[in-house]
Amino acid sequence: MATSSTSRGGLSLAATLLTATIALYMALVAFGNITDFGTNQQFVRHVLAMDTTFRDEDLMWRAVTSTALQDTAYVLIIVWETVAALVLVYGTWLWARRDAAAARRMSTYGLLMVMLLFGVGFIAIGGEWFSMWQSKTWNGLDAATRIFLFSGVVLIVNQLTALRTERSAT
Repeated sequence: MATSSTSRGGLSLAATLLTATIALYMALVAFGNITDFGTNQQFVRHVLAMDTTFRDEDLMWRAVTSTALQDTAYVLIIVWETVAALVLVYGTWLWARRDAAAARRMSTYGLLMVMLLFGVGFIAIGGEWFSMWQSKTWNGLDAATRIFLFSGVVLIVNQLTALRTERSAT
């Protein structure tokens, strides 16, 4: 019985620390984008404008050149990052309080928010729709892929705590 309890504790500790890591990362990203608005604003503008891609005329119709639309997209990204960070901080707090069911639920929501942002937003839409992969200067695919995969691993660890709990209950 001690082994099962120790394993659960170790898995919960891993879920806590890994969720906290992603929470910290997202909080720092949101904070950086808020306090240094212009740096990543330029990134979003260039990706959406497709001005550093191969400029293939068959694809350029996709470009968004309106700075108002570009800036709106950027503000929405920052809001999404901020909410994801807050959800993950709350999930971390719940893990620390040993409320595994609520922690797992909140962490899952936050991690899925991160995965949607980086998977759908940056990899699929930015990378493919706006051909970010073609840009030598404004290509965030490697960073987006790292965060998407790391968040996925953390999500798996979070879900493993449920399997461990179910197994020990039987």
